[in-house]
Amino acid sequence: MTGTTSTPAGPERTTLVAALNAALRAALAEDPRTLLMGEDIGRLGGVFRVTDGLQKDFGEGRVMDTPLAESGIVGTAIGLALSGYRPVVEIQFDGFVFPAYDQIVTQLAKMHARSRGKVRLPIVIRIPYGGGIGAVEHHSESPEALFAHVAGLRVMSPATPSDAYWMLREAIRSDDPVVFLEPKRRYYEKGEVDRRPAARPGPPRARVVREGTDLTLVAYGPMVATCLNAAAVAAEEGHELEVIDLRSISPIDFDAVDRSVRRTGRLVVAHEAPVFFGAGAEIAARITERCFYHLEAPVLRVGGFHTPYPPSRLEDEYLPGLDRVLDAVDRALAA
Repeated sequence: MTGTTSTPAGPERTTLVAALNAALRAALAEDPRTLLMGEDIGRLGGVFRVTDGLQKDFGEGRVMDTPLAESGIVGTAIGLALSGYRPVVEIQFDGFVFPAYDQIVTQLAKMHARSRGKVRLPIVIRIPYGGGIGAVEHHSESPEALFAHVAGLRVMSPATPSDAYWMLREAIRSDDPVVFLEPKRRYYEKGEVDRRPAARPGPPRARVVREGTDLTLVAYGPMVATCLNAAAVAAEEGHELEVIDLRSISPIDFDAVDRSVRRTGRLVVAHEAPVFFGAGAEIAARITERCFYHLEAPVLRVGGFHTPYPPSRLEDEYLPGLDRVLDAVDRALAA
């Protein structure tokens, strides 16, 4: 059974979930080699309904419910990719990915180099990640640094419905394995999406989403909206913050951050993951090396605490929110 997809005549306002669903639908319609696999993604449409209606329209042979066995899901996807397919795998929650970590690190990330470039594994691993939904550990984690550390993987995280649509399309078209991290607490926030081919952007490089002159604020995924709110509050106090959405965590567009920091002289990096050994540490180190004589204050990082994810009643204390971002901004501006 073959489904269809339609492209709207112009931009439409939609949720991040609906944008992801549209991207998967377009990929399935465009290439018969594209397959979707995951726990409860078929008849149920996924826990967050990202795959809602796709099995009905494209059939059980292309949108497949799997056993609760993440290592088996990714291992099967690797075998399918070796046979010419382009699997898109859903890991139901961030903390469920670890049984598959061996397959991802020792096989998926290394097979291209191991074969001296003869083998490609065009696999996308979709992972809803981060907190903010009142869930417990294994349902609210931010494991991006664990994947960004592994050579051979691309790691992406969209912050808006438009980026969710186009970045997922780009990830599925890529011949490299991609870990695609979806900020679950932003799933039902709306934004404008233009799905017309002429609106297709290039590869997901960092993007300035608010211009400023006094300080550079760098984020990705769920923290971009928080940083934009922080910039709006700072503007009321006379400070203009430049906000950069990295979009890609591996590789990182250091050039975009470099250009901004050379103008503003200050940098704060924010992410939900713990500050300790997080992506912010690498960004701080690289920008300190590259922009040392342009910095007017130390690079500061804002993130979660180096503890297991807490019970939901303590979630607001754990997650970096507006106050913690603004506190770092104030300290950087005062230096």
